[in-house]
Order: sequence, then C-alpha cells, then structure tokens
Amino acid sequence: MAKYVNRLKAHYTDEVVKAMMDKFGYKNIMQVPKIEKVVLNMRLGDVKDNAKSVQIAIAELEAIAGQKSVATRAKKSVANFKVRENMVIGAKVTLRGNKMWDFLDKLIGVALPRVRDFNGVPTDSFDGRGNYSMGVKEQLIFPEISYDKIEKIRGFDIAVITTAKTDEEARELLDLVGMPFKR
Repeated sequence: MAKYVNRLKAHYTDEVVKAMMDKFGYKNIMQVPKIEKVVLNMRLGDVKDNAKSVQIAIAELEAIAGQKSVATRAKKSVANFKVRENMVIGAKVTLRGNKMWDFLDKLIGVALPRVRDFNGVPTDSFDGRGNYSMGVKEQLIFPEISYDKIEKIRGFDIAVITTAKTDEEARELLDLVGMPFKR
C-alpha cells in the first residue's frame, strides 16, 4: 500500500525548501523553517449557559479540523462576565503532521477563496518570532459545515506556528506554501 503524502507537504519538500535555501542562504536543509503546528481556537462566551450550544460549537470545530477538540475551561470566576471557575468557555484543536497539512491545504485552496470580498490575509499578523495568527469570521467558509444545520455563525482563530526565527522568514515560508497575503 502506498503511503499517503499531502499535496501541500509534497510542494513544501520539493519546491519551498529549495527556494528558501536560495533566498536566505541556508547551508543545511535542516536550517530551513518548517510549519510545526496549527492551532484552532474558538471562544464560546456567548453560549456558556447553554450546554447544547457548546456541544454543537465543539462538534463544528471538530468537523473543520478533522480531529477531536478539547474544551477550554475558565481558570477563575469572574462575576462581571458571569463566569464560574471550571466553566467551559471555548474549544481548541492542535493539528500536527498530515492533518495539519490537510487543514492548511483546505484553508488555502477552498475556505479562503469562499470569503466574500476576499483581498488576501493581512501581512501584519506575525508575532515577532515567526508565528502567524488570523481570525475567521464565520465557520461557513469550510465545506464540512452545512448552512442549514448551523445554530449560529461563529468565528475562530487560527495560529500557524513555525520554526522560523524572524517574521521575514515566516512570511516567505507561508507565501511560498501558498498563503494568499494582501499585496
């Protein structure tokens, strides 16, 4: 049986690594920055009282990621926000390996082009250490989510964690992988 290799991962190993070595003058292939993981984070502050809504939101995040999500809980009580300690306030998924490449391929090739009036993702969302974060305003841009079955339009955050030392290296890495930055 042939081993499954994601199209985007093959593009990274065949073309992106060579281009990065040429541009930045790396001597060793191991110096080339890699995408380590992708973290999806959904906040559920508006539905914290309704347990069914929380479960629906977590199931939507799992469908998008293709992996089981983890409920995030409040560390301490905050009376102004009506939050009690240990109450479910969000969900997160950390993707690595083939699932990470599958998600990035789906994000770049399918989901982002479905955004209305899409001009590219912002280039100023790097954190100074080579990691990139962006927000998605609605989960409907992903093909796994059916418009008829959603309870409410929810957004979530996507963080792409790389081994790049600088934002310039990370921006070039993501640009070569195919992330549609604003020009």
